[in-house]
Amino acid sequence: MLLVCRFAPADPAAFADRLARALELLTAQPGCLGGEAGRAVDDPAYWVLTVRFTGVDAYRRALSPFPVREHVVPLLSEAAADAPATYETLLGADGGVVERRTSLLAGE
Repeated sequence: MLLVCRFAPADPAAFADRLARALELLTAQPGCLGGEAGRAVDDPAYWVLTVRFTGVDAYRRALSPFPVREHVVPLLSEAAADAPATYETLLGADGGVVERRTSLLAGE
């Protein structure tokens, strides 16, 4: 499962610190496979947070600990709401080999 949130923060320096804390907390949770944060090359005012989880259940459990609810959930609430934020990973690649994964969505 993939969490992708886009942001347009008013204070980019302070926002980078908040993203770093969010990544520390989320990537320490069981079932988290890693995460990244970055800025748009075309317009550095825009940021993206991407975190990978083993599945939806790991993502939901990762949001439960108090420090995550205190620091990460408020940050996620500031994300741009004009696009979906959670995606299932259907294709993965490593070393030039692509792995196709079965959709978890009913009827897919």
